[in-house]
Amino acid sequence: MSFTLSQIAGMLDATNLKLDATKAEIEKLCHDALAYSVATVCVYPTNVPLCRKILGSGDVGLAAVIGFPSGRYSSRSKSTEIDEVASMGASEVDIVLNYSALIEGKFDQVQKEASVLAEACRKVGLVSKFIVETCYLDHPQKMDMLKICETAGANFIKTSTGFGSAGAQLEDVRRWNEAKTTPHLKIKASGGIRTREQVESFLNAGATRIGLSSAKAVLSDESDGSYSNY
Repeated sequence: MSFTLSQIAGMLDATNLKLDATKAEIEKLCHDALAYSVATVCVYPTNVPLCRKILGSGDVGLAAVIGFPSGRYSSRSKSTEIDEVASMGASEVDIVLNYSALIEGKFDQVQKEASVLAEACRKVGLVSKFIVETCYLDHPQKMDMLKICETAGANFIKTSTGFGSAGAQLEDVRRWNEAKTTPHLKIKASGGIRTREQVESFLNAGATRIGLSSAKAVLSDESDGSYSNY
């Protein structure tokens, strides 16, 4: 299935999570997002006020990353971050779950965290996207994360931070899409996606949101492959 540019734009999270991102770069991210009518801008929490000022109250959403990029923070600290970005004007959050705990076999601990954080998002009206960092999980663990996100009532399960050893994989998205049992849980693919062809492949595999730093290039045929992983 092919997609129009407008359809693609409406499913993109234009992202800048570079460690050395400047104010000017974040401002440009927002202005480009408005020009191309993407789904959201995705940034660090401290960039939320600036982005909200530029984006205003229009259709482009504003996502902040939480517990990023390792996920090795307490549920309490992540909940505090959720409340803070909500108060600053975020509309969505991309939360890194403690995937290392799942790798250690602590399924119940991760399930509890996901449930607590999903509820924290619902209380302040934020869309919740749980990052599970698939590159470090085997297939059964990826399926466990799918179950955890479904049970918690998350809005999205997301493949990657872009800071791991690999990014989104088509097979993971396909398997999640085939295995998920609740329609409320959607899939976000992120990490290493740079071209329109890749975007369409992930959408056809079952993703409904794509995170990438090259949104403008994808939508304007300027992609040269020189963009960062996320």
